[in-house]
Amino acid sequence: MRIAFKMFAYPDKKSEYEKRHNPIWAELEEVLLAHGVQSYSIFIDDETKTLFAYAEIESEEQWNQIAATEVCQRWWQYMAPLMPTNEDFSPVSAPLREIFHIEAGQ
Repeated sequence: MRIAFKMFAYPDKKSEYEKRHNPIWAELEEVLLAHGVQSYSIFIDDETKTLFAYAEIESEEQWNQIAATEVCQRWWQYMAPLMPTNEDFSPVSAPLREIFHIEAGQ
């Protein structure tokens, strides 16, 4: 299953946002992989500071369970000064609907 969503970085925090993802915490990576994340990328539009996230996951249920983990909660608080967040510190995000996909060998 493929999912995509957008988030935003504060204009003056782009460099710090990138720095904190290179690399992400090993324990966060372990949680993502343990919850069925096969691939996860975040891209940034340098002009608008829009972040585009794309993930290949095993199930939405597993993906949604990540938010309840202690390490995800800490990560959200760590990242909150760099981007708009909800009351629980989760990033403000908007899902994107896939309208086209092509894959070799399919």
